[in-house]
Amino acid sequence: MKNLLPLVAVFLFGFIGSAQEQRIVSGKVTDNQAPIENVNVYIKEKQISTVTDADGKYTIKAETGDVLQFAYTGMKTISIRVEDVTRFLSPVMVPDVTELEEVTVKSSRRISQKDLEEDYVLNKNIIRTAFGYLDADRAAGNVRTLDDSEINPVNVNVFALLQNRFPGVQVTGNLFGANNLAEVSPINQASIASSGVFIRGRGSLTNQRAAIFDIDGQIFTNIPPPIDIGNIKRIAILNNLATTTRYGSIGAGGVIVINTFSGTPQNDKIVDRARLKNNYVNTKVLTRAEVANNNPTYLKELEASTSFDDAKKVYDQYESSYYSSPYFYLDAYTYFSENHDDMDYADAIINENFALFDDNPVLLKALAYRYEEQQRFEKANAIFKEVFILRPNYAQSYMDMANSYRSLNEVKQAASIYARYDYLVQEGFMEQDSIGFGPVMEREFNNLLVLNRNAVVNSTKSGKLYVAQEEFEGTRLVFEWNDSEAEFDLQFVNPENQYYKWKHSLADNEKTIYREKDFGYSVKEYLIDGSLPGTWGVNVKYLGNKSLTPTYLKATVYYNYGARSQRKETKVFKLSLKDVNQELFKVQSVGSIVTK
Repeated sequence: MKNLLPLVAVFLFGFIGSAQEQRIVSGKVTDNQAPIENVNVYIKEKQISTVTDADGKYTIKAETGDVLQFAYTGMKTISIRVEDVTRFLSPVMVPDVTELEEVTVKSSRRISQKDLEEDYVLNKNIIRTAFGYLDADRAAGNVRTLDDSEINPVNVNVFALLQNRFPGVQVTGNLFGANNLAEVSPINQASIASSGVFIRGRGSLTNQRAAIFDIDGQIFTNIPPPIDIGNIKRIAILNNLATTTRYGSIGAGGVIVINTFSGTPQNDKIVDRARLKNNYVNTKVLTRAEVANNNPTYLKELEASTSFDDAKKVYDQYESSYYSSPYFYLDAYTYFSENHDDMDYADAIINENFALFDDNPVLLKALAYRYEEQQRFEKANAIFKEVFILRPNYAQSYMDMANSYRSLNEVKQAASIYARYDYLVQEGFMEQDSIGFGPVMEREFNNLLVLNRNAVVNSTKSGKLYVAQEEFEGTRLVFEWNDSEAEFDLQFVNPENQYYKWKHSLADNEKTIYREKDFGYSVKEYLIDGSLPGTWGVNVKYLGNKSLTPTYLKATVYYNYGARSQRKETKVFKLSLKDVNQELFKVQSVGSIVTK
């Protein structure tokens, strides 16, 4: 991205820090069946707390950016970051136990190196050694691991990290202030032979040798070269014969395996995560028509109207009851814009009630999604500008604005926003998320340059612009949701009726949700490479959003991604029916969206 900065204009929106706004947050805490009394509700790192009453209700003062925590004996503590729109939070607490999924063992199956390599990105307990991949869960003996989400960068160096986070690991000598031998002062270099990392303790009769280091597959028998704590992806401690035997006699003191982000090879192969054993879809999946049976009464009557005049009468009848609901007006706009030719009437519904949407980025994004679905890109662009002004410190705001300009075919403006985001990250004004949002943003920007290089810069400079070759061609699915509190399960069903499920909930994936809020994004991508041709299905189980309001899920489907023939379709789904698996859409690995 850096190569583009001198070639494009700097995006006019400046970076603005988030304002601290105090408000009352209230809600009801339940176990999904009954209210829970005496739940401790407090703001992390502040002396502000309260408890829920007999009805599970609470009220507390909080500011934007505060972390609100809900704690109760026997239940898993819930942490929720307060955002600019947070007013109501009604979390569902779950027992603090580890449950094992039901497993039927029919025969043993040895996991191959290929399987481990494919699972490396997703399974934090898999480490890469000089002799191949090792799964800590399946390895003989105890293999202790630590991944990047558990590594605190305040540690002085890797030696302090090892001693502080791994019980039984002892660091001797003057190593805490240095990363390599060159940094050890001359007066202490004489004692370097007695320095080292000892896994069982220096005084053990069975182990008087220091551990060796295996860093990205390179073995170091002495002090390793400097390692940036922030560059560490995973660390593992190998200290039993079964896991160290491949290292020979030099591994007698144990092995410290370190995988770094920069030293981890990118796996360009797209793996079908659905092709697992015995994961066939055998439960009821509601169709879109069956889901519509649960629509509000006003929407059912609108859809049953036989004429424009009849529909207007239904709208007028219910408006007095729903005049304060932006979701009513959004439903009405969607109905009239898609079922009748009077677009002016549909637009008037939004324009006359825009005050309900104004200054609320969650509602504004829902409206922008609808405009995008209808290919009304000018209107969507105007709404995304409003969201950007409200949330300039959200990473998602930059991607939304850039993609919005790209939909308008204003590729230079889109490129400048991508570049602006990269500049803010490089200069430290915004934090970089290298796990969730970062790869998506990189792919978006690179795809723009692959397909529109000459439109971004003039022909005399385009040859100097570095553009990475697209590593994926096929069908790309990008999911975005307007409410960061939304919890749901996405289910991807391949042509053989096997599925892979991504769980986006505090109960199952709290680290991901914390990360999304920390960086300010709500997006997930999936890639279908065509190795299993046919019809794929995408289903969702909506779990709620803690405020008892609908969530709007946008799915952008890119066909022939990375090719000159690349095209996209946008579908928007209003999620309100909870705890049932429902169909979103079907897609061909080559072709168009198939809907029932």
